[in-house]
Amino acid sequence: MTRIVVTKPWQPVVAIALVSTGVVLVDIPSGTWLTTATMSLASGVAALALMAAAAILSGRWSWLEGLFGGLDRVYEVHKWLAIAALSFASVHLLFKAGTGEWETAAILALPGEWTRFVRQASFVGLMLIVMLALNRNIPYSAWRWWHRLSGPLFLIVVLHWVSIKSPLPLVSPAGIWLGALSVLGFGAAVYKLLLYPIIANHAEYRVLGVTRGPAAVQIELEPTRRGISFRPGQFGFLRMKVDGLRESHPFTIAAAEAPSGRVSFVIRALGDYTQKLISTIQPGMLADIYAPYGRFERSPRAEREIWVGGGVGISPFLAWLQDRNAENLQRVSLFYFYTPDRAFPEINALRDLAAQKGVEFVPVSSGPSTPSFVERFAEIIREDDTAKLDIAVCGPAGLLNHIRVLAVANGVEPEKIRHELFVFR
Repeated sequence: MTRIVVTKPWQPVVAIALVSTGVVLVDIPSGTWLTTATMSLASGVAALALMAAAAILSGRWSWLEGLFGGLDRVYEVHKWLAIAALSFASVHLLFKAGTGEWETAAILALPGEWTRFVRQASFVGLMLIVMLALNRNIPYSAWRWWHRLSGPLFLIVVLHWVSIKSPLPLVSPAGIWLGALSVLGFGAAVYKLLLYPIIANHAEYRVLGVTRGPAAVQIELEPTRRGISFRPGQFGFLRMKVDGLRESHPFTIAAAEAPSGRVSFVIRALGDYTQKLISTIQPGMLADIYAPYGRFERSPRAEREIWVGGGVGISPFLAWLQDRNAENLQRVSLFYFYTPDRAFPEINALRDLAAQKGVEFVPVSSGPSTPSFVERFAEIIREDDTAKLDIAVCGPAGLLNHIRVLAVANGVEPEKIRHELFVFR
């Protein structure tokens, strides 16, 4: 298992804000530290630094997965970096970042009207990008294109930094800090926009079979040439080579790696993109899969395991069940939360698969407050040493919160519950 270094989204936000403030204080007279001008200047530096960090995280680099514990965590931090950037930019806009005691100069002089325009455009653009990105009512295709504008917007913010008069020359702690982050952020934005589709690890697949269920589908794909290696529980970005479905979208690979290279996805209609995908996908269609991503893997050290899947969150556990190298599955209890008229895959199919592997399978159709589930969950915890227990959850946030409360009530620390973030956007 990869050791997670960054465990909370606020940690990089606070670290970047503190460093940004520190380098600003080094470059200005100490007598002006406790002024609104300094607060505004430090907020502006922090906003640009946070935007650069968000751009860097968007590159889907494998080393960042190791640092944050999975691409799902990277995306969560990316979101909060953007929100924090907008907050600091708002403070920067409200107060004048200047005082007569500072010696100021622009790194790149622009005509006055352009300097003002760039300043206003950078804030308005940042506000629109963040607000639209957080609005889940926007169709995915439109949201994706709006989000792509964050790269050009970042350049406008950088232009604002170098064109305004400030006490922070390029060759100074603050200038070097912002310059380095800006170069890295711009490089990551260019990579993600232009190079990632070409050089990132991916392979072409053909749809072999389509199994339809209530508002859901399971698709089987095989590589046209070579497949992608992955570990059970990881996910990939599926990009159909069909007009209207060419946006890449993340889905957990609902199968273990097979010699044939075949992969499977269980997809539920949760938005406009998935609804269209479910209604139009047919055998023979081609797709690109960018993978593998994610660190949601089975614990190799646990002596007792509880798996909790909600809805399409059953996908990683399907992969764990089908892993040919899996051991000690008889020590696993799998709880599956589903809506009776929307169960997919079918309950009997899941029950048969679990029985083949010696896994206790407990379907729950009435929610996490169901007495039979609460009692069985508590019973498993009482039977074993909690230090040797592993609880893995994949499902909606409400289900995860219920499991945390129930675990704490039975003497299990919430930090022991491993989970895959269910929604990226």
